[in-house]
Amino acid sequence: MITATPPPAPLSHAPHALLAPAPPSVRSARREDAAALAELSQPFVRSGALRERPLSLYAGRAADFLVAQGSGGRLDGCVGLRVHPAGPGEGRGPVGVLYNFCVAGQKQGHGVGAGLLRAVLAAARAQSLGVLFTATTGGGGLFLRYGFTPTTARLAPQSWAGSLDPRRGARILARVL
Repeated sequence: MITATPPPAPLSHAPHALLAPAPPSVRSARREDAAALAELSQPFVRSGALRERPLSLYAGRAADFLVAQGSGGRLDGCVGLRVHPAGPGEGRGPVGVLYNFCVAGQKQGHGVGAGLLRAVLAAARAQSLGVLFTATTGGGGLFLRYGFTPTTARLAPQSWAGSLDPRRGARILARVL
């Protein structure tokens, strides 16, 4: 007796495919995104998780940012990547600092942050950065899942580490690329 198993239904016909949200589109920010970046960051500034940054910083450093753009063009998340050249006598190449990493409240837990982190890791590798640093006032779970480990300010770029406010109690994390 010969039996045949029918092939699985194409994904487009699977009931769960209709319910799964489309992954966010990650792109480089543009100068005209400055107001949306500032707006996206405000809830995190109010909670103390992010420092207040002027609109002019978002406009002037738009090239630092990757954004997750959801349906309708709304920004669902962002992360800045600032490159720091090696200081004199440091004996290392350039490193990066991730900053202003935030995801809109209604999009948290839906893969937006992970998508941004994967994209910024790829961008850092493309720029041949040796290490990425970040500071977080939260638990840092997403960073830890992506290979970041606690480190000290002594190992981070001096100009960045010196700008951190010790009253905020941020933990410094790093990831070797």
